[in-house]
Amino acid sequence: MTKIAIIIGSTRPGRNGEAVANWVLDQAASRTDATYELVDLADYPLPHLDEQLPAAYGQYANDHTKKWAAKIAEFDGYIFVTPEYNHSTSGVLKNAIDYLGAEWNNKAAGFVSYGSLGGTRAVEHLRLIAAELQIATVRAQVAFSLFTDFENFSAFAPGAQHGDSVTALFDQLESWSAVLAPLHAPVAVAS
Repeated sequence: MTKIAIIIGSTRPGRNGEAVANWVLDQAASRTDATYELVDLADYPLPHLDEQLPAAYGQYANDHTKKWAAKIAEFDGYIFVTPEYNHSTSGVLKNAIDYLGAEWNNKAAGFVSYGSLGGTRAVEHLRLIAAELQIATVRAQVAFSLFTDFENFSAFAPGAQHGDSVTALFDQLESWSAVLAPLHAPVAVAS
């Protein structure tokens, strides 16, 4: 069965990303063609990229990198839940992505974003990063506004219209992940 990670792209205290990611997971509960799992960057404390060799070599020296690589290698696709900071994604998400190479290759990704303009500029940056890592991104995305989908900018209260958007995201991501599955060989992560 296709396995999709919902990656919480913020570790900031008081973050909105956890509530958004949990909503995505709840929406995915009725899906039958894929399983979904939360992956919280807070559970994978990665310092600023500290591997001596580029990720493309796949020769990770640090235990934190090996743990992160093993987790990401488990999945066929990803939903990146991203805030928008300064017209881009969070530094912690970019750093986590940069740690790895082959673990991302030939897989699919979708995006759920939030911010004053729905986080769409963060997603545009993530799409460019994904292309370099050979991650196929789906068109459908969900964008939450801090003004209309959160009370007092912190209590998550998504509008009903987002249900259709996340369904389209799931449909596209599941089909693309399944089609790409034969292209991504299992990645052996040294322990």
